[in-house]
Formats: sequence, structure tokens, C-alpha cells
Amino acid sequence: MKEFIIDWIRNFYIHRNSSGEWYLDKATFQEQAPFWAIGLFLSTILISLIMWWIARQILLRGLSLIADRSSTTWDDHLINNKVFRAIAFLLPLTFMEHFFSIVFYQYPTWNVAANRVLDVLIILVILVSINRTLNALRDILQEKEVYRDKPVQSYFQITKIIITGIFVILILARVTNQSPLFFLTSLGAMTAILVLVFKDTIMGFVGSLQLAANDMIRLGDWVTMDKYGADGTVQEINLATVKVQNFDKTITTIPTYAFISDSFINWRGMQESDGRRIKRSIFIQIDTIHFASDELLKKLSSIRVLEEYIKTTQSGIEAYNKEHGFDVDESINARRQTNIGLFRMYVEKYLANHPEVNHEMPLISRQLAPTPNGVPLEVYCFTKDKEWNGYERVMGDIFDHLFATVEAFELELFENPSGRDVRQLMGRLPS
Repeated sequence: MKEFIIDWIRNFYIHRNSSGEWYLDKATFQEQAPFWAIGLFLSTILISLIMWWIARQILLRGLSLIADRSSTTWDDHLINNKVFRAIAFLLPLTFMEHFFSIVFYQYPTWNVAANRVLDVLIILVILVSINRTLNALRDILQEKEVYRDKPVQSYFQITKIIITGIFVILILARVTNQSPLFFLTSLGAMTAILVLVFKDTIMGFVGSLQLAANDMIRLGDWVTMDKYGADGTVQEINLATVKVQNFDKTITTIPTYAFISDSFINWRGMQESDGRRIKRSIFIQIDTIHFASDELLKKLSSIRVLEEYIKTTQSGIEAYNKEHGFDVDESINARRQTNIGLFRMYVEKYLANHPEVNHEMPLISRQLAPTPNGVPLEVYCFTKDKEWNGYERVMGDIFDHLFATVEAFELELFENPSGRDVRQLMGRLPS
């Protein structure tokens, strides 16, 4: 093709002299060579644009039509990530690279410069096409259940960085007309600088590998990280950062490696279990704790969940005291029930009969060591509803009931002195 076009142009400058011999009018040919170069250049650009338009029509419209009719989704991701739009540039660029040797036939220096520019453009188009294909592959993998909660994006990001580095070396080699091995050998001297510049990227990549290998965090996990003020759901795991959407809809960005170097709470275990734990204490005023009188026992026996317990326990206590000759009213050695013990048993039986408490998981009401704020009575159980709203509602209902019930056992909750307490004390002092 090249020789054919050059011969065709030369035919315009071949003439017959007076002796009948054919000769080439080189002077005129050299004089008009710039005009031929400009004309061929514009023609090449125009043909390249037409080829680019045709390629776009075939690749984009034709393949989009095929993708819409197919039952698979991988082709949709290729189109959505504009893979074929990038590939459409290869045909006109390749055409231009071939025909520029004809356009700049008389100008070898311009021909070399133009070819280098086109080679760089072709390399860039190939790089963009590969990166977009990787994006499509990432989206395809994230649709699969097995990869949905894995940091797939981190792996593709480091792959794109490596590929981009290779193509940058190829571009430098083409521009400087040096071998790619020259830049690879020179890369050793730049290792320290590269490590410094890409320190966060390298640490993020190592962190994402460890997170995935140890299954420490997944997309959709509820995590709490007080150091960064994060308390919400993991939305995205990147090469360098992890995005957490807090419950107030704010976004906290945390370095990926921080999940390896710092401590955090992952609530996935709770979400995958059969219930969500309640572990909260109410503080009983110590001076309100006493032995249960007959009147109190009689009153509490009317409570359905305690009726059988009080009857059985009291019978056992009376039999023990009678056997050992203990007088309940006079001897401290006698066994007697206490109001806090009855309240503790009531709390346990109340929870055991609560319809929204998971009775298949641990359930206990226990007394902790006394504190300056009173005696803690801890409630330990699991709710069936693990969602935040339902969990808080159930826990609120339980403690609302316990706060309202404690006085029936002749107990009082501990409370620091308030202004009302001070005023009552001042009113009792002699004037």
C-alpha cells in the first residue's frame, strides 16, 4: 500500500522530454511535497475518525444489543465499565501509525516523532482497556455470594497499580528509545523512594490480605472503633481505607492497616447468633436489705411466678429450723428469706417467662460485689430481636418493669443525694 501511494503521487511529476524520454521533475516534487504531506495528513485523520465512529457503532450498539438480550450479566458489566469504548480507539490509532509513514515520507524526523506519539497513545489505550476490564471483573466477582463480603477491590487496586507501573515503563522506553530493561535496572535505585511514597498503599495491601485471610472484617459488618469515632456498618474496603457508615449517617474513613494494628469490635458474632446480650445492673440501697417478714412473704405469695417458690422454700426453711431448734424471732442462726433474695429470684423468673427473651441462651440474675453505690443486681440474658430498635425496646421494657417493681420487695434503688434530699435534710435540722 505504501509503495502504491508513493508511486501514484510520483506519476503526477513524471514528464517526457523533447527526446521522448520520461523523467521525474524532482524540483517541482520537492517544492510541492509539504502540500501533499498536509493533504495526506488531513485525509488520514478524516479516515481515522470515520473508522473510529464505525468501530464505536459496531462495538457499542451491536454488543449492547447482544448484552440486553443475553441472560448473563458479565457482558453488562463490560459495557457499563466502558471497556469497548476504549478498545474502539485501537483501530484508528493503528491505521494512523501505518499511514503516517506515507504522510511523512519526505520528513523522516517528523515520521519518527509521530510514530512515538502514536505508540504512546496505543499503550495508554491498552492500559485503559485493561483497567476497565479489571473493573468489570471486580463487579462480576462482587455479585457472587462467596466474594460479596471479601475485600475484592483491594486486590484489583494493587493489580492495576502493578500493571500501570509496567505500562509506564513501556511508555518511557518508547519515548526515550531505550530498552525497558534499562528502566527496570534503574528501578532498584528508586526502591527506597517508592517505598516511602507508597508506604500507605503497601501497608493497606498487607492489611487487606490479613483481614481477608483471618476473616476479621467483611462488607456489611457492624464494627465499633472508638479511636476513630466509628460505630456503624462497613460500606467499602479499599486498598488504603475502610469506609464505615455510622448510625447517624456520617462516614468515617479508617486506614485499612488500622484494623490490624489497633483494636476494634466486630458485632458479626452477635448478629449471627440466636440473640443479643443484655448485661446491665440495678443498684440496691444497702440499708433497705432485710429479712422478709411474714407480711412481706404473704404479700409476695400473690405474685404468680413466686407463689410456688416461696411456698417450697419456706417449707424447707421451717423444717430446717424446727429440726435444729432455732427460733426464727430470736436466733440469728435460723434460716430466713431476704427481700433481695426474693427480688433476685423474681427477676430470674420474670425473664424466664418473658416472650421476647431467648430462653435457649444463658439467663441469670446475680448479685455482684457491693460498691459505694449500693449492691449491684445484674441482669444477664439475650433478646430474640437483634436489631438495634427492637433490642433497645425489649431492654427498656424489662428495666422499666424492674424499676417499678422493686418497691414491692421493700427495697430502694441507690441514688446520689439530690437537691430535694438536701432540702428535706435542712428542714429537719433545728433552727
